[in-house]
Amino acid sequence: MSDLHALTTELLAFRDARDWRQFHSLRNLITSLNLEAAELLELTQWKSDAEIAALPLEPKSAEALRDECADILLYLLLIADTAGIDLVEAAHRKLVKNAEKYPVDKAYGSRAKYTELG
Repeated sequence: MSDLHALTTELLAFRDARDWRQFHSLRNLITSLNLEAAELLELTQWKSDAEIAALPLEPKSAEALRDECADILLYLLLIADTAGIDLVEAAHRKLVKNAEKYPVDKAYGSRAKYTELG
């Protein structure tokens, strides 16, 4: 059993013990994922690049960063479970697609979108 599968099983048990599945429509889960992503983004608001780079070094900020990343992951797992998506398989397939869009010889060191690569 993969770590993601085990985590999903634990998460579903947590959710089901609280009878929260009734609130977890695909729409609500996607909305909640985006709200959590905004909370992660909020950790960087009004900060310089140096201050943001230092977030993992300060205990309180590091905890907030970990918590927001965990919230995002947990919602993503709920979305994948609801939609019947194997995230590991989907990620591998996406890497293959990205490799086709961004071949090393054209994309190396470039921030250009694949449609702009020559």
